[in-house]
Amino acid sequence: MISLSRFLAVLTKEFIQMRRDRLTFAMMIGIPIMQLILFGYAINTNPRHLPTLVMMGDAGPVSRAVLSGMKNSSYFDFLGTVSGPEEADQALRSGEALFVISIPAGFERRVVRGDRPDLLLTADASDPTAAGGAVGALNAIVSQAVGETLTGPLAGLAQGPPPFSITVHRAFNPAGETATNIVPGLLAIILSMTMVMITAVAIVKETERGTMETLISTPVRPLEVMVGKILPYVLVGYVQTGVFLFAARLLFDVPFDGAVMAFFWGFNLFVIVNLALGFLISTAVRSQMQAMQLSFFTLLPSILLSGFMFPFSGMPGWAQAVGTALPATHFLRITRKVMLKGAGMGDIGGEMLALGIILAVITFIALMRYRQTLD
Repeated sequence: MISLSRFLAVLTKEFIQMRRDRLTFAMMIGIPIMQLILFGYAINTNPRHLPTLVMMGDAGPVSRAVLSGMKNSSYFDFLGTVSGPEEADQALRSGEALFVISIPAGFERRVVRGDRPDLLLTADASDPTAAGGAVGALNAIVSQAVGETLTGPLAGLAQGPPPFSITVHRAFNPAGETATNIVPGLLAIILSMTMVMITAVAIVKETERGTMETLISTPVRPLEVMVGKILPYVLVGYVQTGVFLFAARLLFDVPFDGAVMAFFWGFNLFVIVNLALGFLISTAVRSQMQAMQLSFFTLLPSILLSGFMFPFSGMPGWAQAVGTALPATHFLRITRKVMLKGAGMGDIGGEMLALGIILAVITFIALMRYRQTLD
């Protein structure tokens, strides 16, 4: 028969244990709050103010009306002009712009003659969600803006079909396949999850078993311990990545159009960053359970704010600032640039620099927290 006094004693003991385990208690409160804030404020599947460039072959009233309508819609933010297709392609490949609108030479004259010339909108479709809303609204935006311009001598053009057509070219993902966008980004999330957690748990396990005390009693320095603990797991990352790339090609036909060496160096730097982060987490926890909890806590922002699931360009400024500080954001860009856009080392220099800075910061904090003697 159940004893009320014994039951209350066990219950009280659990509440006391929960209060003492501050990290677990913080996770129970912190994760729901983080999810609420991120999903409520940071996530936007219909982004606006997307960076756009113009290849200006004509500058008549209809051309100006097209650009004005696009700008006033708030979907497109014009950054400037490009001089030709090569410059436009480079801007899309580097991520400087998501759209390039090309107005051909003689466009105004052909409109007046009723030839229905084409306007070309080239969209970076490596992220179909980011481009989808703007592309879907484009015809209505332009038709309304141009309709207000077709007055006076041009009034006759407003009575029939639109005086020009808009052709959308979806670069880097012509079919708009979701898997083509998600699968390369998934590699960043998988490596973030496994590398951070494996390292943190492995180091904390040694502390729990007492073997870390033996290591600390030796003259090994903190940096030597950190490097020695991290490097074996780099091999794990190689195996995971090899299997992943093979499966991505075999199952989803995801291309790999860029330079292998660009991917190689980006991958290695990203793996080291995550292993260093795992080492840092191990200095802040006392048990394997806490290491797993804190690892998951760092993974959640990487999934939501890196651009993996939701368009990075649709996030508010503060969310983009947080996302920029996440290593997954930069490796995700590297994988998509190399695999989908055919990028080389020169195209990923900014992302490599960002990963290098993040690595330096994490390493510095980890070494500062590492103690050569056990408390």
